[in-house]
Amino acid sequence: MKYTKFFWYFMVFSLLFATACNKDDDETPDPAINEAEVLASYLESADSPLGKDFVSTDMPTIMKATDVKTLNATGEVYIIDIRSADDFNLGHIENAVNVTLGGILDHIEGVDLSGYQKVAIVCYTGQTAGFAASILRIMGYDKVFSMKWGMCSWHEDFAGKWNSNIGNGHVGDFTADATPKGAAGNMPSLSTGKTTGQEILEARVAAVLAEGFSPAAISNTAVFADLAGHYIVNYWSEAHYSDPGHIPGAMQYTPKESMNLAADLKTLPTDKPVVVYCYTGQTSAFLSAYLRILGYDAKSLLFGTNGMIYDKMAEMELTVFNADQIMGYDYVN
Repeated sequence: MKYTKFFWYFMVFSLLFATACNKDDDETPDPAINEAEVLASYLESADSPLGKDFVSTDMPTIMKATDVKTLNATGEVYIIDIRSADDFNLGHIENAVNVTLGGILDHIEGVDLSGYQKVAIVCYTGQTAGFAASILRIMGYDKVFSMKWGMCSWHEDFAGKWNSNIGNGHVGDFTADATPKGAAGNMPSLSTGKTTGQEILEARVAAVLAEGFSPAAISNTAVFADLAGHYIVNYWSEAHYSDPGHIPGAMQYTPKESMNLAADLKTLPTDKPVVVYCYTGQTSAFLSAYLRILGYDAKSLLFGTNGMIYDKMAEMELTVFNADQIMGYDYVN
């Protein structure tokens, strides 16, 4: 009897021990993941909301004021104006709706877009609109475009924001001396607590929209005041990197080729701001939105080289804002 009782005690103890061990095994956490890398892989894949790598294919998606006007006449474009309510009330494109940048995703999720050929995002200069359009594209809204030059292109009454920011103050500062990219390193550390690409994306988009465009923008004055404190991305062709040249210390990244995991994305640093510049600040706004979603402290250089070497740009027949870009179209209050 005593031995039988001991036997059953032994069996129960062994069962409890085995169960505890199995429970411990089951609760062992998965190895830590790099959320930014998971997110980048997801956005580059066919499983992403857009179904393709936006940065390496369609970015930037920009449409001209002339196209907005044509489609608006036939009811084929949905126009979202993200300027302030006061400025919207002073004058806007007919049929446009006024929405804040922070609320743009919630707004578009509630709109039936099936009857529209395109969605045009409109701001003052085309730069904030590029930032917003990039986010919406990344979230799968493939009809979204920013309107080139913003309301400055619609009518001369709004053109002051571009006309007052073109300049030649850094003509003597540009150089043709190349600076090599840094070595590939780690991606930013995100802490959304999510594990799938879609979940991480949703959390990051919400955070970036809540921040707004201001943290994602920087003036050329601020950049030149601290060249060493910024990692500067020249986001145009290699030929133009040499002529008209580039900001001293800037590294050349080719659009549609360089900003993915297989190329140079990981050469971007995580310990300093990444300043992206292009000709006008519009393409760089698209890219800065993408990089901020990934966790980089990316900033678009406002007005691009139009604000630094305008005459040289015009001389080379590169993209510049001028009187030819102002359409003089009617607007409503």
